[in-house]
Amino acid sequence: MAYAARGRRRAAAWALAIELLLAGVAIAAGMLRRPDLGADYVDIDQVAAVPENAGPGSYTWDCGRNAEGHRNTGNVVVTPGRTGPVHHLHDYLGNLSVEISSTVPSLVGGGTTCTNGDESTYYWPVLRTVGPDDGPHGGTVQVPVSVSFAFLGNPRGPVVEMPRLLRGAAGDAYAVTNGGARAAAVWSCSGSPERRAVRYVVCPRGEQVLRVFDFPSCWDGRRVDSDDHRRHLVYPAPGGGCPISTFAVPRLRIVAAYDIAPGTRYRIDSFDAQRHSPLTDHALFVNLMPDALMREVVRCLNAGRNCQ
Repeated sequence: MAYAARGRRRAAAWALAIELLLAGVAIAAGMLRRPDLGADYVDIDQVAAVPENAGPGSYTWDCGRNAEGHRNTGNVVVTPGRTGPVHHLHDYLGNLSVEISSTVPSLVGGGTTCTNGDESTYYWPVLRTVGPDDGPHGGTVQVPVSVSFAFLGNPRGPVVEMPRLLRGAAGDAYAVTNGGARAAAVWSCSGSPERRAVRYVVCPRGEQVLRVFDFPSCWDGRRVDSDDHRRHLVYPAPGGGCPISTFAVPRLRIVAAYDIAPGTRYRIDSFDAQRHSPLTDHALFVNLMPDALMREVVRCLNAGRNCQ
C-alpha cells in the first residue's frame, strides 16, 4: 500500500512537472513570437473587429508599390517647394514628376506609375524597421509588398465626380501634440483586416502589417483646397451621410502591406515631438485622374458594380 501511494505521488509529481514544462515552453514560444515591444504596439489578437459600413460598388486600380524608390521630404499640398526635415521622408506613388520644387499645377502631365493613366499623386511617410543600433531617426526604409487602391461608394446615395486638382488628407502628422482629434491612423494584419488598431500591430508569422488610409469623402462643392487642407473635404457621419451643403464623392482607400516579422520594431517617420507615434500616420493625395476616367469611376460606383 505504501509503495503504491508513493508511486501515485511520484506519477502525479511527474505529470505536474511535465505540465509546467509544457506551459513554460508555450509561454516562451509566445514571447518569442510576440514580445513586449512597448506601449505603441499591440498584439492583433487583442484588437476588436470593427464593422464595415461600406457603400455599394468599388473601383480598384494598380499604381505599383514604389519599388523604384520615389521619395523625398517635400509636401506638395501643405508646403510646396520647401524641403522638409530629413527624418520625415515620403513615399510617392502615381505621378512621376513630384519633387521638392513641385507645385500642384506643375504635376499636370507628369506621367504616372498607375496602369489606368491616373496621374494623381498619393503619398505618406515611409515605414522603417528599427534595430538596436539605430538612432532616434534611423532604421531601414521598407518597400511595401503591395499597395492597393480603391474607390468605394456611399451607403446613403449616389456619389458625384471629384473635381480635378482636389486635395485630400487622411490623418494628422501632429496628432500627439494636437490632441488626436484629427487622427485617422489604422493598423491591421492581412489575416484579420477587420481588426483595426491605432497602435502598431504585432501580426502572426506569415501575415503582413497593413496601413489603411481611409480618406474623407464629403466635398463642399466649391473648393479644391482650404486653409487647413481639410475643411473643403470632410468625413461622413458613421452611417455614411454627408453634412449639409456637402456632396458625397468616391471614398478613397489605400492599403499598404509590409513584411514585418513578429518581434521586429518598426515605426513611421515623424516630426519632432511626435515620437514616431503610430497615431500620427497620415496620407495625402492630389486628384489628377483624367475626366473620362473619373466619370467611369462614378458610373461604376453608382451602379453598384465592382470594377477594375
